[in-house]
Order: sequence, then C-alpha cells, then structure tokens
Amino acid sequence: MTTPDIFWFLPTSGDTRYLGTSDFARAPTNAYLREIAVTADRLGYDGMLIPTGASCLDPWVVAASLVPVTRRIKFLVALRTSIGGPTTGARAAATLDAALEGRLLLNVVPGGDAAELAAEGAFLAHDERYKVAEEYLTVWKRLLSGETVDFDGKHVKVKGARNYHPAQQQPWPPLYFGGSSEAAHDLAARHVDAYLTWGEPPAAVGAKIADVRARAAKHGRTVRFGVRLHVIARETEAEAWAEADRLISRLSDEEIAAAQANFARMDSVGQARMAALHGGRRDKLVVGPNLWAGVGLVRGGAGTALVGSAEQVAERLAEYQALGADTFVLSGYPHLEESIRFAELVFPLIGKAPVTLRSAQTGGAFDIRALQKTAAS
Repeated sequence: MTTPDIFWFLPTSGDTRYLGTSDFARAPTNAYLREIAVTADRLGYDGMLIPTGASCLDPWVVAASLVPVTRRIKFLVALRTSIGGPTTGARAAATLDAALEGRLLLNVVPGGDAAELAAEGAFLAHDERYKVAEEYLTVWKRLLSGETVDFDGKHVKVKGARNYHPAQQQPWPPLYFGGSSEAAHDLAARHVDAYLTWGEPPAAVGAKIADVRARAAKHGRTVRFGVRLHVIARETEAEAWAEADRLISRLSDEEIAAAQANFARMDSVGQARMAALHGGRRDKLVVGPNLWAGVGLVRGGAGTALVGSAEQVAERLAEYQALGADTFVLSGYPHLEESIRFAELVFPLIGKAPVTLRSAQTGGAFDIRALQKTAAS
C-alpha cells in the first residue's frame, strides 16, 4: 500500500486542551499559528488545511503570512464560490501560488450555513449555492488557462475578464472539495481534483467514494479521495481513550444541547450526517472500531476522531486507503503538541520518513520529546 499524504490543521479560530468552555483556550495569534505551521513543515506533513468560517481568521491572509517561514508544506485554502467573483478569485489564487512557489491547494467552499452566508451578503438556498459554484469554477478555470472570458450565466456574469499573471501550477492549483449532498457529488464529479469526506464509518465513506467515482467517470474524469478526521493516538489504547474522555470532560449538557440545536438549523447534509452518528448523546459516541464521535458534540464540521494505539490508528487509516483514500486531513487538541505526537508515533507505521525536526537557522536536529515538553508549558 502506498504512503498516503498527511495534512494537518491550522486552528485559526483558537486552540484548546478541552472542548467547550474552559480556561485553557489559546488565541489564534499569528505567532502561535506560525509555530504550528513551521513545526508541521519540519515534521514532514504534506499539507495544512487553513479553515474558513465566521469565527476563523481570514485564510488567505493567514496563508500569506506563512509564506516566508515555511519551505515545503502545501496550504489548502478556501475558495469561497458564494462570496466574491471568479476574476478576483483567479487573481488571488495566482498571486498566492506564485508566492508559495507552487504550494497552494484550493478548497472549494460553496458554504454549509445559510445564516453565515447571509451575514456576508450571500442569500442562496442549498442547491443554488452549487449552481453558483458550477458557473464560478467554469469561469475561474478559463481565466487561469489564459483565456479572456465573456460569460453570461444565471449567477456569474463577466465581460472581457482576464487574469494577467498565471499561477505557478498550470493550468491552476489543484481543487479539493467536500460535500455529501447530490448537488455536491455532481459538482465534485465535474470540477474537482480531490474529493474529501468527513470521517464517517468506512462503509459510509466507501459508498460516497464509489458514488463520486461513478459520476466522474460519466464525464470522462477521475477524482482522488481523502478523509478529514481528528486523531488521538497514544502508545496504548487505554491512554488514547482516557485522553478522549478528558477532552470532553468539561462539556456541560447545556453546551451540547445548544451546539446540536445550532447544527440542526443548518442545511448542510454533511453536518446532518455527523450529528446523526451520535444524536447528541454521550453514550453513543463510539461509532465504529476506534472511531469516536465525541468531537462532534460541540464542534461543527468534521466531528469524528480515530482513537487508539498508534498501531490501531495506522490500521484504521489503511482501511480507508483500501476504499480509495490517498489523503488524510488530520487534527488534534491542542494542535501543536498533537502534530508532534502523531508524527512520532504513527508516521513510521504508514511509510513516512522518520521524524526529524531541523532548525531553519542552524540545520541542527531538535529533540521531539523536549519540544513536546516546551510546547505544553
């Protein structure tokens, strides 16, 4: 089995040791985000997801701030097709890809929360968002291919549009995308390079992969696949489950109920599927072998984690690989320490190079356990 691409997550809305209200939250300062990104770069992670959302810092500005301090890691940045137009989107993508010297990946985001979109001036129903995305990507691709574009669509209209400075990656930076609805699968089949699903049980993930693959084949296309998950990997299974329990130990029933009510008002099919795994109940959180839905009690979006010994986590990743996934977008709380721990414990088991941290200034090796101790302080 080939070695998968492993991405980490940049917590641009803040980081924590405990889910829910606590006194241990870490603000998403530029210094802290840089520390996570530089560490992931040195550890050998292939990419980093920079999220988007009302509570997040702007992903494009954050990515630009990381250009001078990273060397090889790629950044997966949101291309928000419901906000702004394809001409400015193409220009921004080409500019950032050039600055990153070809390390830009784009996460196509039509939007999963109508209320959040309304706050930004976009009033679009669920399926309408995907129709906008279809027109947006059609124009965006033509612009990055060097065309001068006239386009008179229902949602997107441009005349004499042109992108004067090409992206480093030709014809455009790779497009990633996640969505669970029929409209989302159709968009993935027609336009994207890689389809990402949140970490549902393997049978459900396999069904989604098969569906997108079949739809893409009808258009003469092939699509890569990946899975977005949290991870709690430890030397023993008992340690991992104890850490999972600790992560939600400060959650109140009121916090869980409020979060679930908020998710229920959204029109995101993927969010509904996440919530259905546990129904907001603490006694229904184990939803598959080493697959735990506790994160989704209060966190929107990806809400499941692989929990277990390093060997067990590696086995579960291999199961998703067997279904067709070649990329895993992972995260853990807190994100700095967990990026180090996962690399130390799991990388050697999935075929990635041995973990070494090297100073950008001296080239000398860091001691991983010492860095963990420093980061925890």
